[in-house]
Amino acid sequence: MLAIAIQSCHCEGVEASNSSGLISAEVTQLPALERGDMVAVAIAPEVGLVLVAESGWTCRFECGCEPEGLALIQQLDRHIRPRWVLWSGSTARLLVQCQCRLATCWDLSAVYRLLVGGWRSDPGLIWAQAHGLRSDDIPVAIAEDLFTTVVDVTQSEQPVDAAGYLRAEWASGGWADSIDRLQRWALLSLQVARLQGAHLAALTDRPLASSTARSESTAELMCAELEADGLPMSRIQAESVIASFVGQRPANDNDAAMMRDQRDRLVLDHLPANASFDLRSPGSVRSLLRRVGIEVPDTRAWRLEALAEANPVVAALLEWRKSERFATTFGYRWLDEFLGVDGRLRGSWSGCDGAAGRMTATAGLHNMPAVLRSAVQAEPGFSFVRADLGQIEPRVLAVVSGDAQFALAATEDDLYLPVAKQLGVERSEAKLAVLGAMYGQTTGLGARALRGLELAYPTAMTYLAAADRAGQVSAELRTVGGRLIRMGATNTNEVDDRDARSSAAARGRYGRNAMIQGAAAELFKMWAATVRARCLQADTGAQIVLCLHDELLVHAPTHQADSVAAIVESSLQEASSRWSSASSVRFVADVRIIDNWAMAKD
Repeated sequence: MLAIAIQSCHCEGVEASNSSGLISAEVTQLPALERGDMVAVAIAPEVGLVLVAESGWTCRFECGCEPEGLALIQQLDRHIRPRWVLWSGSTARLLVQCQCRLATCWDLSAVYRLLVGGWRSDPGLIWAQAHGLRSDDIPVAIAEDLFTTVVDVTQSEQPVDAAGYLRAEWASGGWADSIDRLQRWALLSLQVARLQGAHLAALTDRPLASSTARSESTAELMCAELEADGLPMSRIQAESVIASFVGQRPANDNDAAMMRDQRDRLVLDHLPANASFDLRSPGSVRSLLRRVGIEVPDTRAWRLEALAEANPVVAALLEWRKSERFATTFGYRWLDEFLGVDGRLRGSWSGCDGAAGRMTATAGLHNMPAVLRSAVQAEPGFSFVRADLGQIEPRVLAVVSGDAQFALAATEDDLYLPVAKQLGVERSEAKLAVLGAMYGQTTGLGARALRGLELAYPTAMTYLAAADRAGQVSAELRTVGGRLIRMGATNTNEVDDRDARSSAAARGRYGRNAMIQGAAAELFKMWAATVRARCLQADTGAQIVLCLHDELLVHAPTHQADSVAAIVESSLQEASSRWSSASSVRFVADVRIIDNWAMAKD
């Protein structure tokens, strides 16, 4: 018999006895509560915590972060494993702050984004979409002033208005005004979850939609944990790298300005003494280059790199850009803002970028310069298990297109070798051709092999072409996991036919890439969620500390590192077999045990 002491709690449908102010809830006797059943969570720290199960069982705590309530959630999570229904990741973040982590959930916001696409997902929108209501008619909260009409109190206690919409006052935070409202809010979330499940089931041509919704929801739990845990980083090593680009930490603003002028002089000294240019202005840089006889349409890095041998000022300018990036984006100020005293770099995380569905992060976690990776160091007694998916996008194309010949190539460790043999070209040219096909590049080095791809792998190329055509006319697209890809309306005010064709071509390229990139993101999150679950089940003490597009970084006790590495590899096979059960495509990962992130590229 599993029992937990609960204080200041009202439970309905739970066998309980009261002794000295304590209620012992017999968790094993909760009516009709089984593994996978939905249990809604509504929490407001100063108001209360409410749990409501589909069966009607309800438990209320008068304080949101009361240890007894959080302990009950963790007991249920550990021994019964319900699927917790949350309105959004903000609930998961609040629970993590209270040292309460969930194994699984149904995140209404994440599922809404899957069904509808885009980024915005407030409760009013979520409710309207689930109930088939027009988003244009969603009530908007009006600031109270002398001219607003007083709302009847009894009426405002009803969360839904006469037209079936969530009242603006509830949707904008009024749900947390009392514990009774918290209970209503939890009940509403269960209703939305059931409707979302029905909408996903209706996507009969996307059988992975429901499982994708579950992994997308778990990704929001991971985001809450990634924000709280942070990425281990050595401040000493980070400052050393920064100093190598911009010098020692400036003592004051005047010192910083002087150092900035010194960096600029390393470029300007290549010009006549009377020359004056603003290196931070693209137009001024073009004028600078024109002064030394170099004419360019823009100052993009790849264009300047091709001209590095033309004049010393170009090489100096490229080096200056590296230093300037550190000074303005990854310098001492960045380090002070995001690196905590505990040696963890923290930023905000999201499970979906609003486009094709990739996980995103702030604080430089997703665009950190490679030279700073040496500062990402495992803590004493720990190691990193780093895993990088190999050739994930072409392998995903082989699955989603159903091209048997391309799938055969994807059974090899290096997919590009059999493709190159099939096309009769070098591996490098085959790789460019495959990537070009997925990104819509029909010119350049891989262009001559593109026709060979169309002949050798017609099903895969037809799949990409269909996505391209749909994108050009702004038609609806959905990934294999059911995510709606928003294309945007066709602009009927183009200046001329050339502009219209250019815009259509850009939408087409985006369409073909989003279908592959979006599916790859769905597989990645399913893999990451599986790694998280299996590490938890094995009690390894490991934490995922970075998710970077197709790369995982797991922080594990050194004595568990080999076990965690095996879990990472087996989780990929488990996730990919669920995701592509009818395909022979192999998904591979380079898995290494390292002490710092830079070692991954050695």
